[in-house]
Amino acid sequence: MIPESFIQELLHRVDVVDLIDGYVPLKKAGANFAACCPFHNEKSPSFTVSPSKQFYHCFGCGAHGTAIGFLMEYSGLGFIDAIKELANKVGLQMPEDEGRRSHDGPKVTALTEVMARAAKYYYEQLKRSEKAVNYLKGRGVSGEIAQKFGIGYAPEGWQNLGATFEDYTLAELQVAGLVIKNEQGRLYDRFRDRVMFPIMNQKGEVIAFGGRVMGEGEPKYLNSPETPLFEKGREVFGLPQARAALRDKDTAIVVEGYMDVVALAQHGIGNAVATLGTATTATHVQKLFRQVDRIVYCFDGDAAGRKAAWRALENSLEVLPEKKSIGFVFLPEADDPDSFVRDQGAESFERMITQAMPLSEFLLRELASHSDMTSAEGRANLVAEAKPLLGRLQTPLLRLQLVKRLAEASGFSQPEVERLCDLRPIARAAPARVPRQAPSLLRPLLRLLLQKPELAKGLPLGALAPNLAEARAVEHLCKTILAAGDPAPPYAVLLERLRGSEDENILREAAAELMQQPFAEEDIDAEFDGAVKRLVEGESKRAFANLQEKVYRLGVAGLSGEEKQHYLQALSASGRVG
Repeated sequence: MIPESFIQELLHRVDVVDLIDGYVPLKKAGANFAACCPFHNEKSPSFTVSPSKQFYHCFGCGAHGTAIGFLMEYSGLGFIDAIKELANKVGLQMPEDEGRRSHDGPKVTALTEVMARAAKYYYEQLKRSEKAVNYLKGRGVSGEIAQKFGIGYAPEGWQNLGATFEDYTLAELQVAGLVIKNEQGRLYDRFRDRVMFPIMNQKGEVIAFGGRVMGEGEPKYLNSPETPLFEKGREVFGLPQARAALRDKDTAIVVEGYMDVVALAQHGIGNAVATLGTATTATHVQKLFRQVDRIVYCFDGDAAGRKAAWRALENSLEVLPEKKSIGFVFLPEADDPDSFVRDQGAESFERMITQAMPLSEFLLRELASHSDMTSAEGRANLVAEAKPLLGRLQTPLLRLQLVKRLAEASGFSQPEVERLCDLRPIARAAPARVPRQAPSLLRPLLRLLLQKPELAKGLPLGALAPNLAEARAVEHLCKTILAAGDPAPPYAVLLERLRGSEDENILREAAAELMQQPFAEEDIDAEFDGAVKRLVEGESKRAFANLQEKVYRLGVAGLSGEEKQHYLQALSASGRVG
């Protein structure tokens, strides 16, 4: 777990304006900076970055966060990877790395440098190989696309990497999977006489290679082994190159091979990626859903393609979020994406992607194909086959639709299908019920605390009305500020500390309002005092109303001694008793 002190130091060193400007050119707009939002299509800028608060907010789509949040949204990084990326940018050592240096073997940075040098070498060799150049030209790959993907060539021979690495016995060469040592202790290049496709992580660093033979030979594709840099179940080919097209199309096309990705890019279809010689994993799906709302698997229409599609479906069920979707496209058996797009054109291919078979349709068709739907036994088998799949699905609405379709196909009633499949309700947090008057009292208080966190020391938490979402958010924010000690942390740090909490959205909304209407510094204390006064008065009135209601029901004798005292004090204060 990363210490909060490290995150606070990191956010103190990173300037969110400089960071975002490196990805999205910003223009000064009053006290803030603005641009067209990188997370949705728009013509006029609604994406605003606050240098004083160190966060961004889009008034169009609601995207909001700190420097950490931006890297997670823009680059599709996980929380830990985003922190590592920022730490590298500002020269901070990750705390978790300190105790691992002695036994981790070659440092990750050294391996990254080795892979970068190898990629450069292979890329330079491509220009010198007429055979490799002709092969790529024959596949319709232009020099521009070859450069975009960093395609190279590993020459024939056993120790060609010795030309770029003076010390061919370097341990990092073996750890990175570039050089192999045989049983006799002889070293030789893993990749020989192959077109080389660099596999990059989301930061654009080369972490592995895929090498393809140009004629006959096995294996057709040879991938790097898993290394400290590379875990094939977590990475996809072509993601850095596809990032802009993914944002534009909001759809990721998952194909089987490197050449499929490259060929589609050559025809202007830039939102394709490929898994790396393995089935699509849940991690792949999660990574892509950070970038887009829709994934389409595009596989060959033969038995192997359908088997790969079914495994992709199974591994997608548990990580398919609400409001996101998955589709399937099966090409004619004689085609792959490369040949199809060359023969039929990009427009035909994109039409197929738009009309992709929904996950629910593919699931039911595949299950029905294994059952005799004309017999009672076959229809019962359909429900039995569906049971484990429905149990893994975490999206209530889609699961309900599938249950209805299963009921129609099997002849069982919907309640019977639910009972037979042992489908328990998916736990979902009930939306907080917020009375309409609450924002007028508490929202200004939230904005004041976000603008000047040290005010939390003067807020009487006992005056907060219970069971109100915004009251809970005020209390959570105050307790977080007070727990941090002096000096009070800025908003960017508070937002990261409250990441994932049930109050996060309310705080983001208040922060967005604050960006539009900040309080004048000289007025903050007076505004806070007034807000606290109204809050205390409102709580006193609420408490008195509760006591009055109890007196009407039970009489004064029904009050406890303390309640009687409070009731008489309230009556006296209101002038009702002398």
